[in-house]
Amino acid sequence: MDISTSSITSMLGNANRSSDTQSANKLTSSAKNLSSNSTEEELKSVLKDFESYFVEQVIKQVKETFIEDEDKDQTMSQYRDMYMDKTIELVADKVVDEIGENYTNQLYEQMKRNYNIGDSNTES
Repeated sequence: MDISTSSITSMLGNANRSSDTQSANKLTSSAKNLSSNSTEEELKSVLKDFESYFVEQVIKQVKETFIEDEDKDQTMSQYRDMYMDKTIELVADKVVDEIGENYTNQLYEQMKRNYNIGDSNTES
């Protein structure tokens, strides 16, 4: 599979909640700013953020599969969702930090080749 900023932005286009949309827009903007002039650190940062977002979406889907929304109180439901979203975001970041390195490295190497990042930037 050929990974590029367009493939990342198309994956992010499926965000359906406002918090997901904000995160997706931020990642899309970061991905679009990648070029052959980007540093390896910028590329790693964007890929780590993308991987965290991806894991976060997987966790949210699992949660929705196993937890029924029986809370009829709209206000309490909104508060619960807000805190649950933040907790899931933190868990996703922790998962990526602790076990996501292989996947991140594969994405990194693919995009580094696609954009020739590092080759011309380290010679200067």
